[in-house]
Parts: sequence; C-alpha cells; structure tokens
Amino acid sequence: MADTALSVPRRSPLAGAADRLAAVTRASGGAVRLAELPFLAQVNVRLDAKGAAADAVGLALGLSLPLEPNTVVRAGELTMLWLGPDEWLVVGEPDTQRDLEHRIRAAAGDYHVSVTDVSAQRTTLLVSGARARARDLLAHGCPLDLHPRAFGPGRCAQTMLARAQVVVVARDEPGSGFWVLVRSSFAGYLTDWLLDAAADYVAEV
Repeated sequence: MADTALSVPRRSPLAGAADRLAAVTRASGGAVRLAELPFLAQVNVRLDAKGAAADAVGLALGLSLPLEPNTVVRAGELTMLWLGPDEWLVVGEPDTQRDLEHRIRAAAGDYHVSVTDVSAQRTTLLVSGARARARDLLAHGCPLDLHPRAFGPGRCAQTMLARAQVVVVARDEPGSGFWVLVRSSFAGYLTDWLLDAAADYVAEV
C-alpha cells in the first residue's frame, strides 16, 4: 500500500521574519546585517574535563575541548562552546546532530558522558555589520562589555539580551560579528527587538 502521509515542510523559528531581516540589512547599506542561521546542529555534552573521556571525545571531533571559561574552539565546520566546568555545546552544520551524537557516544565508550541533542531548543541569529555596528547594536540590550579587548574573537558567554537568555559568540573572521543563540520560544520577540534597535542605522543611510 502506498504511503499517503503528507510531508510537512520544515520551518525554522524565524522563517516568517526572513524578509524583514533582509530588508533591514539592505536598507542600512550593510551597516548592520541580521539573518537567521536555521537548523544548526547543537549537541550538549557533559563530562569530566580532566578525565580520559575529554581527550577521547576531542579526538573523535578533531578538536580540543575549550577548558578556559567562556572560550570557543573551532575545527572545520564544528564550533565547541564552553558553558561550564563540565559542560560544552557542540555546534555543527544543519542536520548533523545524529552523526555528532554517534561520534561522541562511540568515543566515550564506557566513560560517564551525557550527550543531549538540543538542536530544536534554540535558533541562531547572525548579527554583523560595518566597523563596530554589530557590537553597538547588541550593547543596547546586553550587559556584557563586547569590546574586542574584553570579548574578542573566540569568546562566548551566556547572558541576557533585551531580557532574553542567550548565548553570544564572537566570530573569528574580520567583520563577521556575533552569533546569538536564543531559545526558539523567544526568537520572535528578540528579532522584533533587534529590528527596532537597528532602525537608527537605517535612518542614517
């Protein structure tokens, strides 16, 4: 018997805001760039940073786990964020979470490791722009000092942005700005706030 089940297209948390985000990017002349990076794989890992599992997992992923608080390690398409003394978030290309889970579990073997797919929990906003505009935009609602001297490339932090709990990641590439990881249920609210805050840059053009 033929399968008659309907296939429902997958929608990201901010699919409905894509046009508005793109419009602000165009209207600002590139002064600010706002976009969703949908469906990134996000896998939470908890293990003993001083145990053998840390080395085994790092080897399986092709990177060393960041051990300094609020730092990021990148290797290829993978980004690993330090979230706590025994907690990390592995961010990868869309739809790779199952592969990441398998690699981590296989590497851990009998070691005590917690591996949780949290890809559906958050979405990711890219906030970038010319000169320091991305930093200035986030500073409207974020208590962190985002100046490169304090929060340069390779840094991350769990913080609040416009009263929403987020993870902010300073990207490595020049002018690449920040990732803002936000819970899916708060993504619409935070996007509205960012669009409103970016209105000043549009007005300057």
